[in-house]
Amino acid sequence: MEWFSPLFCFALLALLSPPHHGARALEFDSALARELLESASDSEFSGWLRSVRRRIHEYPELSFEERRTSQLIRSELDSLGIEYVWPVAETGVVATVGSGAQPWFALRADMDALPMQELVEWEHKSKIDGKMHSCGHDAHVTMLLGAAKLLQKNRDKLKGTVKLIFQPGEEGHAGAYYMIKEGALDGVQAIFGLHVDPMIPTGTVSSRVGPLLAGAGRFTVVIQGKGGHAASPHKTRDPIPVLSMAILALQHIVSRETDPLEPRVISIGFVQGGEALNVIPETVTFGGTFRFVSAESYAYLKQRIKEVIETQAAVHHCTAMVDFMEESLRPYPPTINHPTMYDHAKRVGENLLGKQGVRNDPMIMGAEDFSFYAEKVPAAFFMIGAKNETMTSAKGLHSPHFVIDEGVLSVGASLHAAVAMAYLEDHAK
Repeated sequence: MEWFSPLFCFALLALLSPPHHGARALEFDSALARELLESASDSEFSGWLRSVRRRIHEYPELSFEERRTSQLIRSELDSLGIEYVWPVAETGVVATVGSGAQPWFALRADMDALPMQELVEWEHKSKIDGKMHSCGHDAHVTMLLGAAKLLQKNRDKLKGTVKLIFQPGEEGHAGAYYMIKEGALDGVQAIFGLHVDPMIPTGTVSSRVGPLLAGAGRFTVVIQGKGGHAASPHKTRDPIPVLSMAILALQHIVSRETDPLEPRVISIGFVQGGEALNVIPETVTFGGTFRFVSAESYAYLKQRIKEVIETQAAVHHCTAMVDFMEESLRPYPPTINHPTMYDHAKRVGENLLGKQGVRNDPMIMGAEDFSFYAEKVPAAFFMIGAKNETMTSAKGLHSPHFVIDEGVLSVGASLHAAVAMAYLEDHAK
């Protein structure tokens, strides 16, 4: 896979002139936003949203296992009279609303959960041991189904076509890559996505133009030594010191070899060694992730991670095998917001939530496979607030205590629909 530097891409994209938005477009945006948010906030509509989200939350499914979730999505689309294609990338669903004519605009939601035990005690707690929607994908699916309902209700006003992409396997398995490979983006001119953020208030969204999220790679390491009795280390080739020295040396790559003004991260996520207190093990394993914002950084970090680990192993008369798992777990490119699409979504967001409701926050080193879509077509990705100060728990993403304010569902559904409808209005011939 060839990736261009995000900064180069951003500079190139910035040269593109955004479409002209006159008073008529702004008036349309404002009226549309009020109408959609009012519809999504209706007690019957918002009650339906909460019901959908809770049904998904109770039965979380891991990457490419989202069969029950996929069935729920298809049932709701059937009830709305919306056509769809299934299966796409095993469990994915791609629906269409509108005339079938250009322009085509896409909205995306991811479906998979995480292998975590939910520790939040509430009526709709996960019923599947060891699995939990702790990244809000249940809310993402619900908001996109809400947008589907709003778009179908207003289909006579659509000046083009909206694709609704319900995607499996975001959590490390590059589901977006496989959706694209199977045609999910065919004919699409631009795309928009949302991700819940339990750390910012409901009724706000956050993003920035250009690089928003980092790219991510992963690696595992097996260090091979010679085991033996702990009382006779001279008769062994102890892999434990290799592991220790390699982990420390990896941190020097970022702190001493790379430009401190360009973000990079190397983090170790697991270590596995021997089992007995008095035995030096034959092998040890460890692994982690590295984050980057350009293709050059990706290549450099990958090269140096391998060199550092193999060199440390050789110093101690051991060997090391480093696996970057690129075939089974594709590295994620950085997520880069296209300038024109960012401006469009920001404008619609401000009409929906007011200028105070749209935040311009710094880039973070988390990663998202929405980046694969953003490589193909102009894209905008926003975080949407799901924090309510009255709630007893407000933990971050990927926490077993993760909770959201379900008020976000109406906001997200209406924002999805408004961004899509306004885009079609702007680009209709």
